[in-house]
Amino acid sequence: MWSRMLALALLLLTAPAQTTPVLAGIKENVAALAPSGLVLVMDANGNELVAQNADQPFVPASVTKIVTAWLAMETLGGDYRFETRFYLDGNRMLYVRGGGDPFLISEELAPLAAGLVGATGRQPIAGIVLDGSYYPSNIRIPGVVNTDEAYNALNSALAVNFNTIAAVRNGKQVLPGEAQTPITPLATTLFQQRRSGRISLSQDPAMSLQYAGELIAAFIGKAGGSVRGSITIGSVPAGLQPIYIHRQSRTLSEILIELMRGSNNYIANQVFLEIGGQRLGGPVSLAKSLQVANEKLAATGLASAIRIEEGSGISRNNRFTARGLAKVLEFFAPHSDLFRGHDGGMNKTGTLDGVRTLAGYTDTSSHGRVRFVISLAGNDGAIRFRLLRAIASGL
Repeated sequence: MWSRMLALALLLLTAPAQTTPVLAGIKENVAALAPSGLVLVMDANGNELVAQNADQPFVPASVTKIVTAWLAMETLGGDYRFETRFYLDGNRMLYVRGGGDPFLISEELAPLAAGLVGATGRQPIAGIVLDGSYYPSNIRIPGVVNTDEAYNALNSALAVNFNTIAAVRNGKQVLPGEAQTPITPLATTLFQQRRSGRISLSQDPAMSLQYAGELIAAFIGKAGGSVRGSITIGSVPAGLQPIYIHRQSRTLSEILIELMRGSNNYIANQVFLEIGGQRLGGPVSLAKSLQVANEKLAATGLASAIRIEEGSGISRNNRFTARGLAKVLEFFAPHSDLFRGHDGGMNKTGTLDGVRTLAGYTDTSSHGRVRFVISLAGNDGAIRFRLLRAIASGL
């Protein structure tokens, strides 16, 4: 008698859970909205609530940034701040060594220049030498092509405004494209022959550094200093100590919030490259960051589920499985407040031609907070949100 009861109990414990009518209805809705789509929904206990085509590897596009953010939080920590170092020799030549700060935007350059002028004094600077050696000059991100589109901006040790320039051309006159950013000689030259708008400095590291130097010089002038000499590229002399170190006002956590909100490919790969640079030392390289990333993926059992080639999702050679990304979302759950989806939700979209993805967390009435992965073929981005609403309302 007892043996039969024990056998029955074991059978009940090991038997697969039966699909409830509610879950069956949700699955039918998902299948009706996107019969060929990849959809996976899991609760906090790891139970798969919805799984459609979940074993198919997919191109993640910008949901790759979720993996980059997780790796960055694990490797660098949320309080990490990027640094840019300034040196002054006896002839008042200013040397600037870039540290890969992804957020050297105009709003950051204003307090930077004020701190720098406070440290160097108001006497004229003889010239500026830009040291971008923390990033090799030949570094290239797979998927980034040579166009002036902002999402193709070149990654750099020392770049300003996401390595892009905004300006307005009015006849032969070139005006600032944004009130907070002065027009520099390089910006004027570029936009005399180009359309108004925002362009990337996509392939020329020297041009990228030149623009950074010109904008830093302009902000030094606005802060009460001046630069009399030329702007050149070189190295900080051995033994020269920094006179001023600018620590980015945003912590890594704050940068990641902006990354999730704006999905900037340049920021994503600056952060991704810093993962390797901090762990293995400079100069940075994709190989170093991929080594650190793959070690972490292997340690968490994700080596075969997450194949990452770069940190933004611009490369189509990134390949994830739904269960692999759902596992990353489980690890990243303590940092879910870093998500600031454009729809107000805790999610990240991904978009490439023929690829529409969506992943993150959503709150439900019966199953609490669930994590989800959606990948669709085609160019209709609205369906992924219709799927998410159908899932959230049904659970």
